[in-house]
Amino acid sequence: MEMKKYDNYKDSGIEWIGEIPENWSVKKTFHYFKAEKGKKAAQLTKEFCGTIEGIYPVYSGQTENNGIMSSINEYEFNFSDDGCLLSTTVGAKAMSINFIQGKFSLSQNCMVITSRNKSEILNKFFFYQFQPIFNFHRNLIPDHMQPSFRMDDLYQFKIIIPSKEEQIVIANFLDHKTTQIDHLIAKKEQFIQLLEEERVAVINQAVTKGLDPSVAMKDSGIEWLGEIPEHWEVKKLKQIFNSSKGLTITKENLESDGIPCINYGEIHSKFGFEVDIDKHQLKCVNPTYLESDYKSLIQTGDFVFADTSEDVSGAGNFTYLKSNHEIFAGYHTIILRAFCDIEPRYFAYQFDSIPNRTQIRQSVKGIKVFSITQGILKNTSLWIPPIDEQKQIIEFLDIETDRIVSLKNSTRKEIELLKEYKTALISEVVTGKVDVRNEKLN
Repeated sequence: MEMKKYDNYKDSGIEWIGEIPENWSVKKTFHYFKAEKGKKAAQLTKEFCGTIEGIYPVYSGQTENNGIMSSINEYEFNFSDDGCLLSTTVGAKAMSINFIQGKFSLSQNCMVITSRNKSEILNKFFFYQFQPIFNFHRNLIPDHMQPSFRMDDLYQFKIIIPSKEEQIVIANFLDHKTTQIDHLIAKKEQFIQLLEEERVAVINQAVTKGLDPSVAMKDSGIEWLGEIPEHWEVKKLKQIFNSSKGLTITKENLESDGIPCINYGEIHSKFGFEVDIDKHQLKCVNPTYLESDYKSLIQTGDFVFADTSEDVSGAGNFTYLKSNHEIFAGYHTIILRAFCDIEPRYFAYQFDSIPNRTQIRQSVKGIKVFSITQGILKNTSLWIPPIDEQKQIIEFLDIETDRIVSLKNSTRKEIELLKEYKTALISEVVTGKVDVRNEKLN
């Protein structure tokens, strides 16, 4: 979409913004906005609110669920008409901003921002303008510092003020355009979800039924598994793998140089299914552990399970070492090493299947943290094709999952481009780089 520029511009006096339309003004935020925190913020904790079922939302410094932490039966703020702005104040996502309306209360690590003069200021317009302003100031915070956002910081920011009529036109334009972009993003995210469901289904089918649809089947003897090919075996994991523990260390023991080490957090977030030292960068531990803890070294084809998870869906998350390098299994991990002839990659696919994860999830216990023990893993059941068939299944699944992962990655790139376009569009419009007053909304 090609948009027009304004006829005349002037220097804004703000280096990172540059020129603005001639009839727009520049002021400090405190002239036009006030910020407030919740009077009961310290009381309205997640634990406290979790004991109440209500109709009025409680917003907090979280960014999930549009900032809504819980709901209670009373409210402190009421912005049913013009709405207000909600900003986070502490942490990596400090200065994340949202536009909210209605009756609500505030928990900690957030504040509401509202206009002092409704005749001159439209909160919705500044919801959009504050986004590039907040991004600029957040990027000035050094990486080693904990980001925080105080009311005094807000009041010193400079804002650009068009007429109230133009604020309304711009806000309506951006509402329309960002909604279109968000719908496109949602469709692509849904497509990624469908691809993930396809990946799971392909793996489940291959590792439980094999690749030959005409093969004779038998009852596996396991209720949640059902039938498997007649010539497959069913064994307990302890009949194929030995188990041991990873290093007894903490995050503070990790270094930038030394012997690479895979930890439970990386299994959950980065290197699930497989880790390849030739491609993946890991934190390290001091080489002295080679003498004192050599039993925590893993070899090609070894499996490493995270032994704790914050939710039951993460129970059973694992990785296996694909590359020809010895590395350490780190803290909160369990090592599995086969003592008989197997194809490790086949078992990686089986460990990643729903039937295998189901038996683990039924065994783990926890409330806030879900833990897996060596005993739980040892007593899980495995269903085992002959080696040649394991290889065939690996070859098939590598091709199919690579195709699906490639589609997912390309779709994620498209989503990132849409998000970048949305950010750039908002910045260009709210700083007057383009004139949208005569743009048709379609």
